[in-house]
Amino acid sequence: METYHLRRSDKALEDKAELVRILKGQKHVTLALCADDQPYLVTMNHGYDEQEHCLYFHCAAAGKKVDIIRANPRVWGQALEDGGYLDGECDHAYRTVQFEGRAEFVTDLAEKRRALALMIEQLESSPEPVKARTLEPEKVAGVCIVRVRLGEMTGKSGPKPKA
Repeated sequence: METYHLRRSDKALEDKAELVRILKGQKHVTLALCADDQPYLVTMNHGYDEQEHCLYFHCAAAGKKVDIIRANPRVWGQALEDGGYLDGECDHAYRTVQFEGRAEFVTDLAEKRRALALMIEQLESSPEPVKARTLEPEKVAGVCIVRVRLGEMTGKSGPKPKA
């Protein structure tokens, strides 16, 4: 897909490190999927792997999301850092990261375990007890993990919230 210019260039976030901070700092991403010319939107928690420049999520091994990814692994996604509505300003404080990517099902047990650990670390305030309970090999083997290899990432921001 050809890169589209941002109409309001003053709102553009272009620093890759900042885009990564936003992506890692959010508990959820929303993915746009499409198969047979039918769009499908799903919001889920995730873990971002900075070394591999990918994100992971887990899901049921069967269902609409899995069927669509199998039919068309191309995705578009967004992470939203919501700073809230600015009362009296008729504006909203936010920062977003938009990304394109390719979804792949993870079958390697070690990668599944690492992906789950990333998700737990990103979501839990006290990750170690949760990892001890959930990262046992027999539990990890039964979990469906999807990796989204990220390509283009862009960002946009609104005004900063007032203190």
